[in-house]
Amino acid sequence: MSAGASSTVGGSHGQNPSVRFLRLAHLRKLRRCEQVAAVCFRARSSGIEFLLVQTGKGRWIFPKGGAEPGLTHAQAAALEAFEEAGVHGRMEEASFTRYVQRKRGKMRRLTELSVSAHLCEVLRLVPPPELNRNPTWFSAEKAKRRLRDDRPPDHGADLARVVDRAVTRIQRLRSGLGAQSLGTPGPPAHGMRSKDARQKGRLINIDSARRTTGRTRAAPAG
Repeated sequence: MSAGASSTVGGSHGQNPSVRFLRLAHLRKLRRCEQVAAVCFRARSSGIEFLLVQTGKGRWIFPKGGAEPGLTHAQAAALEAFEEAGVHGRMEEASFTRYVQRKRGKMRRLTELSVSAHLCEVLRLVPPPELNRNPTWFSAEKAKRRLRDDRPPDHGADLARVVDRAVTRIQRLRSGLGAQSLGTPGPPAHGMRSKDARQKGRLINIDSARRTTGRTRAAPAG
């Protein structure tokens, strides 16, 4: 759907005088209850490292944003990874876990947002288009500490569990227990050729996702 396109709600066009037309900006607002996160990693001899960015309040978090109409969750997460952290790499099509993001909005009302987390292997980094995100690599243990900092204990624990689940998923993939590896490939495990396993291991390329959506603005060099 193009930026100027509209969608109808409540009846078919020309038959219902009370029909409402919603522009894309309004559709995005309706979908703010669902978000996507890119859990970006690289494997080093010392262990697995995770790439976190800073929010406007200085907290560390995964590159994250709203699910967008017309995009899969993985495509939306791929765009967030590039725009917030300058990531070029490969993203798993299927989410490996979900968590709840709690925010206080107007009138201090608490809102819970469901976040779909996708694993992303970072192949290279460029300066991100979004400023003041400060993308930084952390070991798994340091990443969990940063994610707990300045957050309620229950929310910090939820984010730390995302790191633990990511480590488990990466280790399975690299040992060949997953359907398709996001790193050093291993032999396919017996019984992992089901449709569900193939879907779980499908990868998308971040640059391809940007081309598909038309968001191809490159970050400045340097």
